[in-house]
Amino acid sequence: MSKDTEMDMKDVALNDVDPEKQPMTDGAAANDIAASPTGTEKNGCVKVKIPEENDAKFTGLSKEELLKVAGTPGWVRTRWALLILFWLGWLGMLAGAIAIIVQAPRCEPLPALNWWNLGPLYQVGDVAAFTEAGNLKGVEEKMDALNKLKVKGLVLGPIHVADVDKPSTLEFGEIVAEVGTLDQFKSLIQTAHKKGISVVLDLTPNYLGSEPWFAHVSVTNVAEKLKSALVFWLDQGVDGIKLSGVDRVSSLVPSLWTDIRTIVQMGEKRLLIGVVDRMDATEVSNLLNSTEVDLLLSGVLHSSCIPKLGGDESYVECAQSIQELYSAQAQTRLAWNLGKRSRGHLASLVGPGLVKLNQMLLFTLPGTPVFNYGDEIGLEDQDTKFPRMHWDSKDSNETTQDGRVSSSLFKDLSELRGKERSLIHGDFDVIHSSNSSLAYLRHWDQSSRYLAVFNWAPQAVTLKLTGADLPAQATVQLSTDPTPPKGSTVQLAALELGPQQAVLLSYPYSS
Repeated sequence: MSKDTEMDMKDVALNDVDPEKQPMTDGAAANDIAASPTGTEKNGCVKVKIPEENDAKFTGLSKEELLKVAGTPGWVRTRWALLILFWLGWLGMLAGAIAIIVQAPRCEPLPALNWWNLGPLYQVGDVAAFTEAGNLKGVEEKMDALNKLKVKGLVLGPIHVADVDKPSTLEFGEIVAEVGTLDQFKSLIQTAHKKGISVVLDLTPNYLGSEPWFAHVSVTNVAEKLKSALVFWLDQGVDGIKLSGVDRVSSLVPSLWTDIRTIVQMGEKRLLIGVVDRMDATEVSNLLNSTEVDLLLSGVLHSSCIPKLGGDESYVECAQSIQELYSAQAQTRLAWNLGKRSRGHLASLVGPGLVKLNQMLLFTLPGTPVFNYGDEIGLEDQDTKFPRMHWDSKDSNETTQDGRVSSSLFKDLSELRGKERSLIHGDFDVIHSSNSSLAYLRHWDQSSRYLAVFNWAPQAVTLKLTGADLPAQATVQLSTDPTPPKGSTVQLAALELGPQQAVLLSYPYSS
């Protein structure tokens, strides 16, 4: 077929298309087509010239040509030079990595910790005084408040039936009717566990009397009763047991005491708290060893760290007692308290003006801080050791006492205590102690360092804190007074503290 015939067929095919679908042209365009040199371009027909492909293709070197070039001396030397450079670079990087690993400071292995080492314990010795409802259901409703305080353990009770000094009335497994029911207790435990709070039950036998284990002749019978009661309460889900007078029962009936301790401690993460009235650090350390309780509450801080009339050396003794216990025991076994169920609340023991200072002391010592309910707001004893708790009517998760003491410092201290390794399990070093002031350092491996400084005196003081390991400056983390403000920088060689003020300072690790 000729080219002209082929073009005529294409023209016919295009002209057969519906006129409305054909390309539109004006008259000028038609004249242009008519004037075309070939006279063949018509409406809708466009000639496109496609350039012919270049037949020349790049094929590269043949195998024979490559082998011929690769064997030349120049290429052989180049390959060897590149190979040597590669291995030298690889060996250099390996040597550098080894040098970094060798010279880098090694991380200390983390100590084994239990839940009671991670934050404060909060004691509610009288259920009726703690809540408006006055029963276990009311305590359960306050779990959000305790959670905001970053409490790790609730020490509850005693709540069992026991008339004063009458061992015949002792019923470990029966809850006092006014306090609540077993179902309420189980519900409380479930709610506490959902909030990450463990529950410790105080099972001190004669908790309303003067002698925790009744008379001498009844200790054996009481201890036997306690053994079966322990199994019952642990089956209900409690995470620990608290017992007062452990020094007496462990010495009078040692075999029964071993049974009691074994029942509690044979389960994982179960806490056994002992309580004694001893105030000498050496005696308390010895009792920790002989009773083998997990934590032992004592009168060490009450004896040495609370101001005495004419006691000019009380704070030197305070530092010495703390240091003695820390040196003799693993800090995971140390517990620090000032008040207790029978002794009263913090504000009544130290005075309202020193509540915040002593909160900071308990939170920053190496061990577990233990508080009574209301210590976070400076609740004072009145006609009883169990004053009614003050709850803010606007927000039951906040506590106040006439606006005098805010719980904000308690919360901030508790939060730091629960997340900073230096405060959780760090080493403890006394930096300074005097008749009215104390400073100690908490540090762990490469974590931030924390320096706690206290001034018990009723007048301002300027302390000179220097040493080989102390920097010139530190940052204020928390203070019992508005000044210096949080985040500000202070000079350790001339640290100014106001009357009865405490500050918690920090600075970074430096190799």
